[in-house]
Amino acid sequence: MSRALLLLLLLLAAPGAWATERFVAGTEDVPLMPGLRTVADSGLVFDKPEGRIVEAQARGRVTRAAVRSFYGSTLPQLGWKTAGRGTWRREAEALMLDFAGRDGDLTVAFTLSPR
Repeated sequence: MSRALLLLLLLLAAPGAWATERFVAGTEDVPLMPGLRTVADSGLVFDKPEGRIVEAQARGRVTRAAVRSFYGSTLPQLGWKTAGRGTWRREAEALMLDFAGRDGDLTVAFTLSPR
């Protein structure tokens, strides 16, 4: 068996080893921008009768402008409507993005809550 085929089989057998994060921690419908990684132990998920509350942080070597551009073009495709700078609304939920740090070493805080 060739080395390339063996490597391919190993990768297919263990997808978790090379899979990347696709969604903001605690959600399954808010994409995580490429270049951001979840900050360990930063998440909070709480379901209540009025809706879910999710708080999560992600960090990366990205800029505020790139984050705004990514979410400004991605979220409307998922049914979110802009409600001001860094804020979106969809059905009975609101999503807010806040920033800490500097461009190139940026932390993005995601807050999802009932409206």
